[in-house]
Parts: sequence; structure tokens; C-alpha cells
Amino acid sequence: MILGVVTVLVLTGFLCFYRIIVGPTVPDRIAAADAIGILLAMVLVLLSAHYRLEILLDVALVYAVLHFADVLILAKFFERGELHR
Repeated sequence: MILGVVTVLVLTGFLCFYRIIVGPTVPDRIAAADAIGILLAMVLVLLSAHYRLEILLDVALVYAVLHFADVLILAKFFERGELHR
């Protein structure tokens, strides 16, 4: 059951990757990249539950925090055109 959900999430990630490549605007691409990051964190949590590896939960948590910071930096850069100030 869990592996079926993981498969669906990976397929959804490929659709988001398509949106990154084709996306008409930069905000669309940033939103798709954010969705891929969220999907990856969910896949790590589900694989942690399936294989009973608690270390994957730690990896998912660290990845989610770093990805959140990355999306904020990208949004600030594309809003102002620079990172300083």
C-alpha cells in the first residue's frame, strides 16, 4: 500500500518537473519546484514508515527545513532581482 502511494507521488513529481521545464512564468516554475520538494519529503516519510528506518525521518525533516529556506531565497531574488538589502 505504501509503495503504491510512493509510486503515485513520484509520478506527480514528474508532472511537476514538466511544469518546471515548460512553465510559462517564473512563479509557476518556483511553485513546481516547491511542490517537488514537498513530494520528496513525503516520499522520505513514507519510505521511513515502510522500511522502519527512523533516520529517514531526520533526513526528511532537515530536507524540508532547507527546502523552505531555499524557496524563500528564490522568491526574494525574483521579486527584487537581488539578494541584498
